[in-house]
Amino acid sequence: MNVLHRKIKRAVEIGREKGLSGIRQHSLQRFYYWRERLNYQKWIRERDTLTDAKRAAIRLEIENQKTRPLVSVVMPVYNVGEKWLRLCIESVMRQLYENWELCIADDCSPSPHIRQVLEEYAKKERRIKVTFRSENGHISAASNSALELAAGEFVALLDHDDELSEHALFHVAREINRFPETAMIYSDEDLLDENGRRSAPKFKPDWSRDLFYSLNLITHLSVYRTSILRAIGGFRIGYEGSQDYDLALRFIEQIPESQIRHIPHVLYHWRAIQGSVALSGDEKPYAHERARKALRSHFERTGKRAVVSPNRFNLHRVQYQFPENTPKVSLIILADDDVQAAKNAAEIFVENTNYQNFEVTLICSESQKTVIEANNFSKTGNKATRVKFCRSESKAEKLNFAAAQTSGEILCFVDANLKPETEDWLTEIAGFAYQKEIGAVGAKLLYAHESVLHGGLIVGTNNLVGIAHHQFPRTDGGNFARAQVAGNFSAVSISCLATRREVFQSIGGFDAENFPCKLFDVDFCLKLGEKNQRIVFTPYAELIKIDITKQLNLEKNPTAAETNLFVERWREVIKRDSFYNPNLSKKDASFSIDV
Repeated sequence: MNVLHRKIKRAVEIGREKGLSGIRQHSLQRFYYWRERLNYQKWIRERDTLTDAKRAAIRLEIENQKTRPLVSVVMPVYNVGEKWLRLCIESVMRQLYENWELCIADDCSPSPHIRQVLEEYAKKERRIKVTFRSENGHISAASNSALELAAGEFVALLDHDDELSEHALFHVAREINRFPETAMIYSDEDLLDENGRRSAPKFKPDWSRDLFYSLNLITHLSVYRTSILRAIGGFRIGYEGSQDYDLALRFIEQIPESQIRHIPHVLYHWRAIQGSVALSGDEKPYAHERARKALRSHFERTGKRAVVSPNRFNLHRVQYQFPENTPKVSLIILADDDVQAAKNAAEIFVENTNYQNFEVTLICSESQKTVIEANNFSKTGNKATRVKFCRSESKAEKLNFAAAQTSGEILCFVDANLKPETEDWLTEIAGFAYQKEIGAVGAKLLYAHESVLHGGLIVGTNNLVGIAHHQFPRTDGGNFARAQVAGNFSAVSISCLATRREVFQSIGGFDAENFPCKLFDVDFCLKLGEKNQRIVFTPYAELIKIDITKQLNLEKNPTAAETNLFVERWREVIKRDSFYNPNLSKKDASFSIDV
């Protein structure tokens, strides 16, 4: 079947499932990815191609660096093609930063060209060290053999068929000079095909623990402080295929997160050839389960009760487990002036929620008191629904008022115009919110036609605040699969936001004085971020908008006063949202490449 026939067949399948709107969404998304492929080639030409002048500037900066740490590039080798091995080694030899050594361990390769090539380069370049293992021990053992050769203060990991960017180690040394306490570094990366053509860039966020639990955020280029690497015993046998993920998980247990640095430059080119995971995640299926094994081991060591299971794209889902006494959740629904809609909202949430310990509170205007009492719907199904009346017209003040009337350990604010897609949505949200390191949690909200209405919120995009992957199809992975896995953002929307009561009270709730109607949710989340509380977006709790005529939060613009104060208060975050890569466009939050 040729490409055209496959496309027609796929369009027919989508039409049967989703109708014309589904075909339209699919077509728009295919166009988006086609455009991004072209944009990346333009980005490479304009922003990631070194000229002689740029090389000279880099060399001058290197000369003026306060310290020039020795970086040991550790590379296990086994039976790789000669062409790829040579290109790999030469990418290290071309480094503009010269204080490096290349530590190679051959894992008893049967192909005779391996020894010949390695001995040739070792004779040619004194900074290349080689050891030949007497027996095949697989990648963890071989990596440890290479690590034994390392004399550098830092170790950089390199696979035997990949390539480093010419300025990779310069950026590493620069980061270490800027932040001397650095213990761990990772960079952006892309794929490199057999013809040397680059594609599929991974423009990553700064350190995002929950995204790291969903997939290996670190991958390439990864750099570690050697003393800590040795202290934890290097690579572990039994985790082959995900030995680098296991290493990173054990490493972060030893350091504060402030010592993890992300360099937002493409410093590593991952070779996409037959047999490589870069080409397809199905090339080494065992690796995915070993990654989950590494995660389970990490949670055991850190005392977290969590279930780790496969997700879409063979990524990982972490579900935190509650103690024996499930925490009480106060589900707070802010109703508008439509009494029947308020009643329906309460019924919908009760009927579609299987969490065992929650209360429902509706917040209504004083003007509706007589009507609501006359309708007498304090009982909804088998769950009592509390109705509270607030005189204020400020949305933030109403929500603060509601929180004070409830008794749950966890507060979950939801819009009355939403319906849960699965009954375990609140279990998912509360599981994250209950963790002491997490300040707020948001769900994946969908339009009726099943495109993304709300994901995480990205500050500094879309003029002020943008919605991650807005209007992407429900099943689309989005950038770095972030639309389909749990991860961190700077903020989540009040349309569905959960937080622990103690956290809410610790910062005085929502700032109703300065942000009465808009931006109070973003301001709240950013305050939590300042206190090192993580903000989590989880796509496993999905809610769908049931009345397309009514708007949800952030679909209307904030007032000028709210905007001005927000810009003044959060100027640095607006300038650089740490969960949005600076190589991406700030025109919107679609993660388009900035060209």
